[in-house]
Amino acid sequence: MTRYLILALMTASPVAAAEWPTKPGDVRLSPEELDALAGRTLTFYDDGQSKFSAGGAYSFTYASGESAFGTYSIADDGSVCIAYRNGFSRCDLYVHSGERLILIDEKGNRYPVRPE
Repeated sequence: MTRYLILALMTASPVAAAEWPTKPGDVRLSPEELDALAGRTLTFYDDGQSKFSAGGAYSFTYASGESAFGTYSIADDGSVCIAYRNGFSRCDLYVHSGERLILIDEKGNRYPVRPE
């Protein structure tokens, strides 16, 4: 019995199992829009900035000016996963909600991106 439980845990994919808490009218970014993140900097209303560089480099600059660095990748479910140099990692889902671009984190918090 224990072997089956271990096998099930090893083959479970947390990203595939995740249910993103979207709202009616939310539209996930298309594969083309996700690819177009490379070279973009997204600014949030708290003045934080996510910078997606070509080749998968990522940085987040806080309003205080401090930065966190890592890499990003696009998961099969369309979420954007960040692996920070400090070992922390997370995945976020970007959606269009009406005219707004919104980041949804794994806890369901929604962070609107300022228009460019």
